[in-house]
Amino acid sequence: MARVPLNVRILNYFAHSKWVSDKRRIELYPPFFLMRIKVLEISGDWSRIRVLLPLNALSQNPGGVMFGGFQAALADPIPAMACARAFPGYSIWTRAMSIDFHHGGSTDLELRFSLDEERRRAIASELENRGRATPKFEYGFYLKDGTLSTSVTNTVAIRPRGYQRATTPPVSLDEL
Repeated sequence: MARVPLNVRILNYFAHSKWVSDKRRIELYPPFFLMRIKVLEISGDWSRIRVLLPLNALSQNPGGVMFGGFQAALADPIPAMACARAFPGYSIWTRAMSIDFHHGGSTDLELRFSLDEERRRAIASELENRGRATPKFEYGFYLKDGTLSTSVTNTVAIRPRGYQRATTPPVSLDEL
């Protein structure tokens, strides 16, 4: 039997610990931990999420602004994780994502994502009628002064559990 690496055992421990909040699970998730993110707000149903992505020596490109890859890495899983909370029992993953850089990230950036009740009902209706959904979300990163720095468009695939055509493993909140 293969030995489970220590880092995987630690992740599993935090993922299944009831005393660790969703906020801390996200902050301690290894890629995000290394990026030094801070969850500013996360509603209980994950319908509203705000995350601070700090500009520092690791995240700053030679031009003095935030690396686009840091933004992409943080922006990628957020809608899928929110949908996993809203629609348990489905396999959920990012199907596509595009990023439009309007202004250089010259300060810490705040990711702002929301899944309002009307949108949630529309997705639930599509899941009920078609058995699957592929919603598109638009959200962004904002400079400290509130200026939109980066627009993100993220398409999430929500499929029945066990769906075979997935190109990547589905997200599971238990693994955070």
